[in-house]
Amino acid sequence: MRGGGNMNKMMKQMQKMQKDMMKAQDELQEMTFEATAGGGMVKVVANGKKEITDIEINEEVVDPDDIEMLQDLILAATNEVLKEVDDKTNDTMGKFTKGLNLPGGMF
Repeated sequence: MRGGGNMNKMMKQMQKMQKDMMKAQDELQEMTFEATAGGGMVKVVANGKKEITDIEINEEVVDPDDIEMLQDLILAATNEVLKEVDDKTNDTMGKFTKGLNLPGGMF
């Protein structure tokens, strides 16, 4: 059989790549990310699954007369931590798809 060896080698490479991708994805999901807003007055923590796992609000920033500012700080910290998760995911998983010309946002 001509070319069968190459096909087997390619299949083994694909299986290894798939296994490496799954391992990297599992590691990402276990990672913890955090972001702050308002000079650290609000901190939001998320995991690699984009689940918010903790929010800490410094009592100094809680002003019943200015709830909107607190809402903005929580929103800013949440958006930042989710961006960090996306950036890390794209950096990590992008090395597997580099050169494959896949549509953006695959990982």
